[in-house]
Amino acid sequence: MTGTELGLAVSVFLACAVEAVEALTIVLAVGYSRSWRSSMTGVAAAGLVLAALTAALGPALTALPINVLRVVVGALLLIFGLQWLRKAILRASGLKALHDERQAYERELVAAREAGTVHQGLDAYSFTIAFKGVLLEGLEVVFIVLTFGANQHNVGLAAAAAGVAVAVVILAGIAVHAPLARVPENTMKFAVGVMLTSFGTFWGAEGAGAHWPGGDAALLVIVPVVLLYALGLVALLRARRAPSPHGEGSEAWRASEDAAPSSEEAIIGT
Repeated sequence: MTGTELGLAVSVFLACAVEAVEALTIVLAVGYSRSWRSSMTGVAAAGLVLAALTAALGPALTALPINVLRVVVGALLLIFGLQWLRKAILRASGLKALHDERQAYERELVAAREAGTVHQGLDAYSFTIAFKGVLLEGLEVVFIVLTFGANQHNVGLAAAAAGVAVAVVILAGIAVHAPLARVPENTMKFAVGVMLTSFGTFWGAEGAGAHWPGGDAALLVIVPVVLLYALGLVALLRARRAPSPHGEGSEAWRASEDAAPSSEEAIIGT
């Protein structure tokens, strides 16, 4: 396995594991509180839709000329990767609350219990929530599998990495019978943001006609550079929130933010 293929597999695995954790949280909540049968039916229906999308779009993407494909894929990965990375930087610097699967699970439980009586047969609420949760999170999985796989003409490897990620999350969820609150999801999202941004930069530039020194080995430089840049932004934003020597704390800093809104977004981009 080449370095690019390894990077592809790791990136797809991490990204899909994050999405699988979020989908599992929703399914567990409606399953425990209402109807497992209806929830699993919703999961199966969403799985069929996602499989059909993958089968339909995969061949179409791989048929595109390689340079066109790399420009398109690179742009899409940059859009998604920068969004993930921006949120990860804000969370790591304390400007955005960390994602908590335990809290998400509790919210889903409360909503499910307040949805009314569980109907015999197919419970519409359980089916709809499970279907929607798996479909929405699964669409991101399909996007990641197709973009990474099509660009390397190796959709099979990307699909295998995604399948392993989903299987690991499901088995872990069955083993602990609870949402995976201890999974370092925020750290994983940070890593995925770095990887998507790095691959998007690499493939987009290649598709536009650029030639990276060392070819695929350039990723061994691009990934650490993006990571160090992101960590530098985290340190900068944390420093701006720290108390000043004159005793002005983060509240004073936040007050100045009200006078000049979105200054942190000016640093990391919108």
